[in-house]
Amino acid sequence: MTGYKTFTMIKPLAVEQGYAGKILDRILKEGYRVISLKMVHLCKREAEAFYEVHKDRPFFKELTSYMASGPIVAAILKKENAVQDYRTLIGATNPAEAAEGTIRKLYGTDLGKNAVHGSDSDENAEIECSFFFSGMEKMW
Repeated sequence: MTGYKTFTMIKPLAVEQGYAGKILDRILKEGYRVISLKMVHLCKREAEAFYEVHKDRPFFKELTSYMASGPIVAAILKKENAVQDYRTLIGATNPAEAAEGTIRKLYGTDLGKNAVHGSDSDENAEIECSFFFSGMEKMW
């Protein structure tokens, strides 16, 4: 169903600092249902494949190294207007510019280590969900 699901990833530093549970709790309190959830440790090649859209950007190498530096938590979330509402919940990419109370403001440390990834469109949500989850794991 378009518009009813999104993808999120809790990034390595947030997982390492023990924020995954708090972040997931906040997501649930905002009315999302967690459809699928897993913790994985991406290798550099997998991080590069996920962020391939940014391969020509100057931050690509640093981003993919960071994303392969420790475990992440990947999840498919369901709610009406999922993508847009989640973008509002997580806040601006740079935690310093994020609104008070947003996930990135609360748990992000800087532009690169901003606690969570969130899909930016329904189309990318489909792609990103399929990158991490297949078949029965998607449960939608």
